[in-house]
Amino acid sequence: MTPRTESAPLSAPAPAPASSDTPRNELLQSVVDVARAIFGAAASSVLLLDEETDELVFRAVSGEGQEFLVGRRFPAGRGIAGWVATSGEPMVVDDLADDPAFDRSLAESTAYVPDSLMAAPLISDSRVLGVLEVLDASPQARSSVRELDLLAMFARQAAAALRVITPEPVAAASAGRALEGAEREDALRLLGSLEQVLRGTG
Repeated sequence: MTPRTESAPLSAPAPAPASSDTPRNELLQSVVDVARAIFGAAASSVLLLDEETDELVFRAVSGEGQEFLVGRRFPAGRGIAGWVATSGEPMVVDDLADDPAFDRSLAESTAYVPDSLMAAPLISDSRVLGVLEVLDASPQARSSVRELDLLAMFARQAAAALRVITPEPVAAASAGRALEGAEREDALRLLGSLEQVLRGTG
């Protein structure tokens, strides 16, 4: 994949999510906070795929960019996140300056250009929901297949938790209710269990 050379800014943030999305937003924030802490990273983000517009949307950010990136979107085919979302495969790049898949103009439009990146797809029921990224992880986590496997495992668990806490659109419409507290607790318990596993193997 050859990155675009023009410096095109990200599109403006989407409107603020409805209050019914609060449990999902809290879950996603916990995902990026835990991922950033585990890998000693400068930043972590979750981008969810908007299938209607074929865009990836920043839904949670921890660290660099967290003040302004949430809600911003870009074409799903751009950059390493786009490659991961399209291929469904995790990816680690220790030196982004030498990687042709890295879209530097896209990174510059976020006001943070990382040196290294790990990314894993959020997959549930063979469907890619989005991408979990870890930027500028600690040196011992870079170029490590084991660390990438851990990130991929964390992303799978996060996707499962996301599906638990987010009802299918049709089901949500017919139910006509807010998310049950038990659904939120189940999702957070999934993440908590995985965090313990990851910290135990660190």
